[in-house]
Amino acid sequence: MSFLHMARVFVYGTLKRGQPNNYRMFDTSNGKAEFLASARTTQTYPLIITTQHNIPFLLNIPGKGHKVRGEIYKVDDKMLEFLDDFESVPQMYQRTLVNLEVEEWVGETMGEERPTAGSITEAFVYSTTTYQPDWPSLPCYESYDSHGDHGLEYETRESRERRGNVE
Repeated sequence: MSFLHMARVFVYGTLKRGQPNNYRMFDTSNGKAEFLASARTTQTYPLIITTQHNIPFLLNIPGKGHKVRGEIYKVDDKMLEFLDDFESVPQMYQRTLVNLEVEEWVGETMGEERPTAGSITEAFVYSTTTYQPDWPSLPCYESYDSHGDHGLEYETRESRERRGNVE
């Protein structure tokens, strides 16, 4: 796979494997993405599920919550642009760099040594500083699953659009 400009993106919510929006990472009309690794944030953050659509949000409040588990993808400029749009940057989310501890690296490396479990790398993450006052008091999760025992199943955009209820 050829990436002229590549960026690494850490996903922790509906874009992860097995989650409702993961297919968007592999829709070539959005750009190119390649799964590299499973990882967790080196700092703790609140990962919450909120709004009437049960959307996962990573609140940019380091030091609160859990070390959040997710996945690192290598993406091209077109996919990064798609993700910025998908994540409503900068109104809903902001894209910032975050340090991550590698759990398992499976992807290719570009002439560099393959990161080992426990090594630290960085990637972009979509987190938010534009949250509602009560959000920091909501339950925090270490790992997001739309079908988790929290019972807060994500409502897809397509489902919202069918009901005419788009935020």
